[in-house]
Amino acid sequence: MSQLLADIFLYNPEKPLIFTRFFFWGFYFVVLLIYSGIYKQRALRNAFLFLASLFFYWKTSGLFFMILVFSTVSDFYLGNMIHYARRHIWKKFGVVMSIVINLFMLSYFKYTYLFVETLNSLFNLDLEVVNHLAIWSNQLANTHFDVSVILLPVGISFYTFQTISYTVDVYRGRVDPVKHILDFGFYVSFFPQLVAGPIVRASEFIPQLYKRYSLSREEFGFALFLILKGLFKKMFIGDYIALNFIDRIFDNPMGFSGFENLAALFGYSLQVYVDFSGYTDIAIGVALLLGFRLPKNFNSPYKATNVGNFWKRWHISLSSWLRDYVYIPLGGNRKGRFMTDVNLMITMLLGGLWHGASWQFLVWGGLNGIGIVVYKQWKRISPYEKSTHWAARFWKIFNTFVFITFTRIWFRSESMEKANQLIHQVFREFHLPIIPEVIWSYRLVFGVMALGYFTHWAPQRWKLNLLNGFIRVPLWGKVIISVVVIFIIYQSWSSELQPFIYFQF
Repeated sequence: MSQLLADIFLYNPEKPLIFTRFFFWGFYFVVLLIYSGIYKQRALRNAFLFLASLFFYWKTSGLFFMILVFSTVSDFYLGNMIHYARRHIWKKFGVVMSIVINLFMLSYFKYTYLFVETLNSLFNLDLEVVNHLAIWSNQLANTHFDVSVILLPVGISFYTFQTISYTVDVYRGRVDPVKHILDFGFYVSFFPQLVAGPIVRASEFIPQLYKRYSLSREEFGFALFLILKGLFKKMFIGDYIALNFIDRIFDNPMGFSGFENLAALFGYSLQVYVDFSGYTDIAIGVALLLGFRLPKNFNSPYKATNVGNFWKRWHISLSSWLRDYVYIPLGGNRKGRFMTDVNLMITMLLGGLWHGASWQFLVWGGLNGIGIVVYKQWKRISPYEKSTHWAARFWKIFNTFVFITFTRIWFRSESMEKANQLIHQVFREFHLPIIPEVIWSYRLVFGVMALGYFTHWAPQRWKLNLLNGFIRVPLWGKVIISVVVIFIIYQSWSSELQPFIYFQF
């Protein structure tokens, strides 16, 4: 009995509370059960979901939930200060304090190693990372944290950007401050999107805190469809091709032919999409069943006809955040063509750095920035840019997809050395004669990859017909379909559960 209680309530780093574990769905069932009795009482509903979200984050990240609480408390009171201050100087002070505090916490946990390594390389130093927060905790609370290691709290990049948008929007007068700290805590920590987005703006979510619960029959069907689709994309497609092919190649690029490296690269483009969009699908569905609407985060990104269009379709909540809180404040396109390109490059470099504290992510962000800038120049002289012919559209989609996949080399590789190894194998050791043998040996993997890309590139009307058909099915039919889909997913399930890729950001 004591072991069961420990498994339920104590944090286990080997078993984080994520959507692909049965424990999460047990947790969600209990939340729904309690929620069904209190959902009409707004204050109690919000307070309960805040506490449930804190428990979720505790089971996902352990004591790092204290960082989330600190961020919640500081930005709640800074938001009030900004709104109620009579002098503009104090409003500006409040928003600057919020940005500094949030970026300091994010930088401390995420970028300390990159900063120290860069200093050591540039000035031939021998500095070592020391976790001062761990030292203080060990001294004050008698904990036993390793002071030589700084671990990254799950989801810190997401909720940091979320709280920054809140105080900035309060400063800009676009949203009034939340009146009660429990309501604000619920906004910051809402568990479906807490650890991997989408990044929810205060202006989008806070009004929902004060609305009555509503869920139509169509919305229920839509939510269930999204949950099943997300689990299928993540576990049946993404996890299967990662475990059985992609991870092996990227772990040792030199041990495989150039064709296998290239196939793994295109496979990874699919994996990262189904993994991240699968999480978003589940998050939106889970939130909708609780009566809350989260923003769309993906719109068939590999149908994009240029790199700029890709970033309007991929991780929409981040790209729009960077546009509104970085690109436009830098000057946007208001200061001439040259400065517009500079602002775009700065924004994309920061977007790359947001994803990870390494030079690989800066290269990846920089390449995407170059892709946008070059396309802006190219479309002025392109002979087919305005063509509506299917062949021209196909060519633009193909080129964009290949370029985006090429940039994934640095997004996925653990080091610059492995990125260089992959490039070397593709261009120097391709080995054409072994292609049929490789395809046959990994026929199931290539079959699943083909299924994934087919469903992505299928006409939108097919997908809408499937969704609407599912919504119209009676409840007993939905239950049967759900059981069948879960059974299919279970057939591909591995004991090596793969964490969602964007958890590391």
